[in-house]
Amino acid sequence: MKTLLLKYWDRIRSSFWFVPSAMAVAAIALAFATVAVDELMAKRLLQIPSWTYTGGADGASLLLSTIAGSMITIAGVVFSMTLVALSLASSQLGPRLLRNFMRDATNQLVIGTFVSTFVYCLLVLRTIRRADETLFVPHLAVSAGVLLAVVSLAVLIYFIHHVAVSIQADQVIARVSEELIEGIEHLFPEPVGESETQRGSETLDAGWPAAFDREARSIAATEDGYLNFVDPGALMKLAVEEKLLFHLQSRPGHYVVKGRPLAMAWPGERVTDQLISQVRDAFVLGAQRTASQDIEFSVNQLVEIAGRALSPGVNDPFTAITCVDRLGSALCRLAQRQIPSRYRFDEHGVLRMIARPPTFADIVDASFNQIRQNARSNAAVTIRLLETIAVIAQVVRFYWDTQFGSEQVNVTVQAMRSAEADLERSEARRASGMATDADVLSIRVHLAGVREEQIRRSADLEVARAAMNDAIGLPLDVAHSLTTPLAPLPVARTE
Repeated sequence: MKTLLLKYWDRIRSSFWFVPSAMAVAAIALAFATVAVDELMAKRLLQIPSWTYTGGADGASLLLSTIAGSMITIAGVVFSMTLVALSLASSQLGPRLLRNFMRDATNQLVIGTFVSTFVYCLLVLRTIRRADETLFVPHLAVSAGVLLAVVSLAVLIYFIHHVAVSIQADQVIARVSEELIEGIEHLFPEPVGESETQRGSETLDAGWPAAFDREARSIAATEDGYLNFVDPGALMKLAVEEKLLFHLQSRPGHYVVKGRPLAMAWPGERVTDQLISQVRDAFVLGAQRTASQDIEFSVNQLVEIAGRALSPGVNDPFTAITCVDRLGSALCRLAQRQIPSRYRFDEHGVLRMIARPPTFADIVDASFNQIRQNARSNAAVTIRLLETIAVIAQVVRFYWDTQFGSEQVNVTVQAMRSAEADLERSEARRASGMATDADVLSIRVHLAGVREEQIRRSADLEVARAAMNDAIGLPLDVAHSLTTPLAPLPVARTE
């Protein structure tokens, strides 16, 4: 259920119909509400504000008709401008970027503003009654219609500016880069369940079932498509409840052929038809890739822009260089993140799931491999590619220098606490006549040495942090947390 909701939410965000429809419904509610207030004012139950429309029925009808006609005309113009922007983006930057333009909230809000103003004026217009009938002029509703028209005019001016800015290549690249960085922060904070860096100091192969390949049962896909979403939480819960081990065969972004396995479940005799249906519900396939759980999709969008820029028909190396810079920025952030382990354990340390997360090497290869091939005859792009790789290597080295420095500081802190405890015990023994002054002095010398070492290691840690901050473009004194702890590999136990 969760994966289906994510799928439909992603479709709604990429649609042109949802936001305008919601705004049109809101306009309908506003029209009925303002007309109801006008009826109360007509019955003298409420006082008419001085700032409302004070004209007659004919003037109100003409005013609302003019606003409604102009709004639907402008809505058509806005839609045409949007199609032109989409066509330009598709031909110049790549068809997969159409999704980014359709997800642009500004475009959706602008269309919704004009449609909702048209609907509002149309509904208020029908409530105006002439003098030959029971005279009724909704003064407040007409005034609200004029206000909506003024707001729509301001929105139109902003939309013209927005379209002119949004079709620029640098802006498109920046939006895709922001989506890529958001995906890194969302997908790589911590893995589901306990990963191998969170377990004890044992070997993973010790608990791997030797009969897995022979006894595991395949859970096949029932349709073709790209794997958009996987619900690891639901799979972990099923594995714990049924005492199973799942081996996922694909990750989000992979194309799955009907009949091919989505996952392998062991032991196979515990797998029922109901369980197969529940496992399939945790996988959502679609006609196209999405960036929600597929970090390589955003990478491929930047690579596609760079590839088109390097084509002989375009020959725009500066756009390709911008893509390389953005990819390097994202990879520097990824280098400081904990890549989720393939092995997922339950709270009792039992291996329950083997996933297929992308590795850092996979994402680096997806980022630079095609650009490297297309830029082999372009010296400027090749040089920038080498410079970016050097920056990433620096960040990786400085990051692990910071990690080791942090561990060394922790060791010296523990050693100092132990030495202080030894000093307290030695002084207590000296007071009772069981130790000499020389014994206490020896421990004091040792404690001083440990403190000196702690000061030295803390200084080395600050230097390493400053070097990493300098490599990623942050102020040298910015404090940040490290997400990848140093720990030995665990043992995998199965039931």
